[in-house]
Amino acid sequence: MTLTLNNRTENFDFEVLTITELLKAKNYTFKFLIVKINGQLIKKDNYSEAKVSDRDKVDIIHMISGG
Repeated sequence: MTLTLNNRTENFDFEVLTITELLKAKNYTFKFLIVKINGQLIKKDNYSEAKVSDRDKVDIIHMISGG
């Protein structure tokens, strides 16, 4: 499968991945993430159900706060 992940083309040895599986594969461990698949916002409660397929565009943004 080929995805555009954060504006970079990446290849995975899967036909379909959930967001949870994608986060594990990429070693994302941040608590505060914004995830979009093809521009559609995915709620954290739906990460294990939301699936990405070949040629999807996925944006994963780490939210940082501070002062």
